[in-house]
Amino acid sequence: MSRLDDLRRQAVELDTGDPLARWRDEFVIDDPDLAYLDGNSLGMTPRRTIHRIHEVMATEWAEGLISSWEHWLDLPLHVGDELAPIIGAGPGEVVVHDSTSVNLYQLVRAAVDLASDRHLIGVESGEFPSDRYIVEGVAEQTGRQVRHDLDDPDFPIGDCAVIVRSLVDYRTAEIADLAGFTARAKEHDTRVIWDLSHAVGVLDLNLPSAGVELAVGCTYKFLNGGPGAPAFSYVSRDLIDRIANPVRGWFAQADQFRMDADWLQRDGIGRLMIGTPSILALEAARCGIALTAEAGISSIEQKAQSLTAFALACVDAVGLTSPTPRDETRRGGHVAVQHPDARELNRRLANDHRVVCDYRDPDIIRIGCSPLTTRHTDVVRVFEALETLGALD
Repeated sequence: MSRLDDLRRQAVELDTGDPLARWRDEFVIDDPDLAYLDGNSLGMTPRRTIHRIHEVMATEWAEGLISSWEHWLDLPLHVGDELAPIIGAGPGEVVVHDSTSVNLYQLVRAAVDLASDRHLIGVESGEFPSDRYIVEGVAEQTGRQVRHDLDDPDFPIGDCAVIVRSLVDYRTAEIADLAGFTARAKEHDTRVIWDLSHAVGVLDLNLPSAGVELAVGCTYKFLNGGPGAPAFSYVSRDLIDRIANPVRGWFAQADQFRMDADWLQRDGIGRLMIGTPSILALEAARCGIALTAEAGISSIEQKAQSLTAFALACVDAVGLTSPTPRDETRRGGHVAVQHPDARELNRRLANDHRVVCDYRDPDIIRIGCSPLTTRHTDVVRVFEALETLGALD
């Protein structure tokens, strides 16, 4: 008898009573035997996205041609307003455009310009690579130094022009203290840019109540926006008109079609736009955002907690280890499982058992629990497959 038999029965019961179960039918699932547990890297394809992209191409582009730009021009702002409630923001505080890296660069440079007398920029040494690279690049360009020891009690937070920090650790899923760290920084008049890429669409956030002024994040993970979907920038209403866009493009010009005009930055969150946006990508992101909004972010977070708690119960049952926090209020939407052969096991899970997770150095298999598509039975399949592969001996 397998150590997982009881957990398999529990998984079936949990899925039977799942109030979000019907949302799985909103996604394209061609292979019913696939257990897809990598939605924290790339969400599955919403059915409505396929229909909407076809509609935009066949009607708005093929028939409307250039006239469709009349309603396309401000699409980054409209999609931003649709995303805003998912993170607790208000109208005019979010714009969806470009990539997370571009958006983060903009905000880091802008924040540095607002604190020109400070010589440090803070980012953890284990932060997601792009975030570290951008901070290091801006530091080189502006003659500043980078400090990595953010949680050290002696960290010179008051000497930082800006600090970049992920809300959810991309390896362990540990949630940082959003309100607490933001408040600590504000005591020293230091701004924090929060990277919400592994948090948006799975955590019930309220950025204004946490005192957050600046944030970025992607839309292709838990928001199911599609590969390379545009990212978003959040700037609090009180700060936006003090932000100067360091990458000037014609979509941020106050009078966009005055081609001979000198640069005059537009008002509001639209000043962060740069060049012509990808309309198809924005419409795809819009569909994923709408699904999350309709399902309800509070319900989504509750299911994420159930899925990750169940995954940790499986970890314990088979004698594996996980650095993911046991406290449901301190973990995001994935569970990290440690194993010395993690890379090879992850490959064999996909190739031999149709169980798709992902791997992170040096020894982590990440089990992504995307609440609109992941079932508890998908989670237990990871461990059943590991048992078959002899990984639990």
